[in-house]
Amino acid sequence: MLSTRSFAGTLAVALLGVVTVGGAVPATASDTWTTTTVASPEATVVDYGDTIDVEVDVDSQSGYSPTAGTSTLYARESTSTVWQAIATTASPSLGFVDVRPRIRTSYKVVYNGHTPSSSQDDSYESSESAVFTVEVARTISHPEDGFEVRGKVRPDYGERKIIVKISSRKHSGYTRVKTIRTDERGRYRIVLPRRVGTWYWLFVVKSDADYLGTKLIWKTWVSDRTAP
Repeated sequence: MLSTRSFAGTLAVALLGVVTVGGAVPATASDTWTTTTVASPEATVVDYGDTIDVEVDVDSQSGYSPTAGTSTLYARESTSTVWQAIATTASPSLGFVDVRPRIRTSYKVVYNGHTPSSSQDDSYESSESAVFTVEVARTISHPEDGFEVRGKVRPDYGERKIIVKISSRKHSGYTRVKTIRTDERGRYRIVLPRRVGTWYWLFVVKSDADYLGTKLIWKTWVSDRTAP
């Protein structure tokens, strides 16, 4: 009888241990993480018509980059006070390619955050990058050589001035000789004098509130024997 009671007591203790070990494991609580968004442009100065790529990096307080949610590129041109969404990525840290500023333009990237459908998954708050500005320089077309120089200044340079300077050295010593004007479509034309020697002509288009200026250096050469 003593041995039977001892066995029963041992069995009860063993069963109690099984119940304790096999109890339900508490669910892991989800977290909400703050995020930071960094946007890095390939260049901040471009010629009119050129494009840039924008690299995007979204990180979170957890130390990991969120994989859910989207990032949107916003633009605000110098002639506007309104931010416009121009592109959205399918992944937070996916960058933007072939962005074409047509005028001085400010940009920023906004990560929209993510709230999961499951309460056990982490959430990420939204964030936006610092604003960066891309300057756009006007362009001036021209022929390959000759004494007649003609072309077009783009964009929006109708009936405006081009300053013409001259020097015997390519990179210094220029003096102003005249000012010419474009026509209503931004086209210009000038016939340069046939001066003996080698001369450098500098065509200057000034900057304004919306565009950087541009310059063109033109070379002429006349020997003593070919001078009129």
